[in-house]
Amino acid sequence: MSVTTFKALVARESSGGAVVRSIEQRSIDDLPEGDVLIRVHYSSLNYKDGLSATGNRGVTRLYPHTPGIDAAGIVEQSSSASFRPGDRVIVTGYELGSNADGGWAGFIRVPSDWIVPLPEGLSLRESMILGTAGFTAGLSVHKLLHYGVEPGQGPVVVTGATGGVGCLAVAILARRGYHVSAVTGKHDAHPFLRALGASEILTRDQCLDTTGRALLARRWAGAVDTVGGPFLDSIVRQINNEGAVACCGNITAPDLRTSIYPFILRGVALLGINSAFTPMATRQSIWKELSGGWKPSELNSLSRECRLEELDPSITAILNGAITGRVLINLLPSPPSPLFGTTVESRS
Repeated sequence: MSVTTFKALVARESSGGAVVRSIEQRSIDDLPEGDVLIRVHYSSLNYKDGLSATGNRGVTRLYPHTPGIDAAGIVEQSSSASFRPGDRVIVTGYELGSNADGGWAGFIRVPSDWIVPLPEGLSLRESMILGTAGFTAGLSVHKLLHYGVEPGQGPVVVTGATGGVGCLAVAILARRGYHVSAVTGKHDAHPFLRALGASEILTRDQCLDTTGRALLARRWAGAVDTVGGPFLDSIVRQINNEGAVACCGNITAPDLRTSIYPFILRGVALLGINSAFTPMATRQSIWKELSGGWKPSELNSLSRECRLEELDPSITAILNGAITGRVLINLLPSPPSPLFGTTVESRS
């Protein structure tokens, strides 16, 4: 391999204790141990990445650090019998980008048991439009189906519907034939959600209950909740008998204050979603679904693309809940700029 250095976004603790970010040249030798070296083509921006990039010690313990919990690219070197140079692969979750240097870099080195072969039906670019957000949404739908929440049993509500997990959950559920109720506080995002397949769009006030009643009128067969806190409490109290809620986020709050009545009087199930450490067999099964019947037809329209140097404003925006859809990070080498003064002849 001729390349020994590469570009990466590095978060470092300053002398004053604040975490600052910069684009640096790093060496392959600086990467953590692992039996597979991957040249990264694409990564993405997730809420967890925003926390890591700004010094949240609950996500990343030690700095300097390269965030990026997602990466897709081509195997460059491998000492594992499972992968060979040239293989197209996906890495999401585990310790990537949290406590091991992540995908916001030209290369990653990881253990082979973190890696999913890129399934047929997905390009590397498409896999990172999905990324952890799409995998989490897919895992949520998988668990709802496994519990028995099927299309036709009633609407399924999705909170935080314009965020990465939320918008992909809306799209996947709609593809599966569910009546999807999408909850958002962004009034200008209604056309976006309709295009994804949302059957109805609700404001936050239309699903948030502040009365404190232990049970509310039955409203939904299931839910994908990405925000937590009082919204999760309100949703749980409005689920139909034997319904279920997939709990996969805590943007609003990490706590849940509710009563046991939805669980013991209606048989409601609260399904925890841990996408980072999903067993590999389930992980591969979800990615297979995402490359086939669950793949949103409008996938490319869900994202906007940027390079590492352009990422800072999006980091701030995602932590403020101001991102609609997905942010795709292109790590392919930039084409060389034409020499100063060069005239390019145009041909019709």
